[in-house]
Amino acid sequence: MQVQSSRLSANATGSDTSGELATNGRSALRVDAQRNLEHVLRAAREVFGELGYGAPMEDVARRARVGVGTVYRRFPSKEVLVKRIAEAETARLTEQARAALQQEDEPWAALARFLRASVDSGAGRLLPPQVLGVTARAPEAGEGEPRVPPQRPSPDGTAAQVSTHAHAPGGTGAGAGEPGGAGADGGSVGGTDAAALLDVVGQLVARARDAGSLRADVSVSDVLLVIATAAPSLPDPAQQAVASARLLDILLDGLRPHAEG
Repeated sequence: MQVQSSRLSANATGSDTSGELATNGRSALRVDAQRNLEHVLRAAREVFGELGYGAPMEDVARRARVGVGTVYRRFPSKEVLVKRIAEAETARLTEQARAALQQEDEPWAALARFLRASVDSGAGRLLPPQVLGVTARAPEAGEGEPRVPPQRPSPDGTAAQVSTHAHAPGGTGAGAGEPGGAGADGGSVGGTDAAALLDVVGQLVARARDAGSLRADVSVSDVLLVIATAAPSLPDPAQQAVASARLLDILLDGLRPHAEG
């Protein structure tokens, strides 16, 4: 009886060990998958920030040090990956704008804080054209170069917004603020995400304009374009930081009202 009891005990122990090995194996796979996903997202942000959303998926895979098949397993098309990155950057800018609005009492200081934080984060290089409100339409008769569409005041008259219905070159589909809106590369950003960003930046712009610390003709579009313009991509991080800070100082000065004459 003692021998039989020992065998039963051994069999039970062996079964438990097998279960633990299976569980640990699945856990390891989940950890590896999560790690690969983080590598891909980090690499995509870097590659698209440096080369634009036209960069191929192979470049993303190479930067993430994974096979391109791994990238496609997580993101079945480039459009899906572009949308993921663009939405993350739109959300990042929205939070930065809210922080500036809530933590700075002086209107110009709030706007300048938002611009500096956004440029430092590099988010401006990753905003899709439709969020920036830029169109590529040919100028109409009597017009100069194509311009960003004018902002629209919100119903309460305080928060300025830029049109989110800009189309891609030659496009005829929905705008970025509409469900299914797509950019030149087929990517889209949810209307809710874009609307939240435009609303809070509109509040920053309206406050600074009302205080007389921002030029009257500056729109939300202009502010977002400053973020995109003041974030050049240079190979050396130190050079990039210096160039961004210098360019932003110049652009901030251009946003301020200047006495005529």
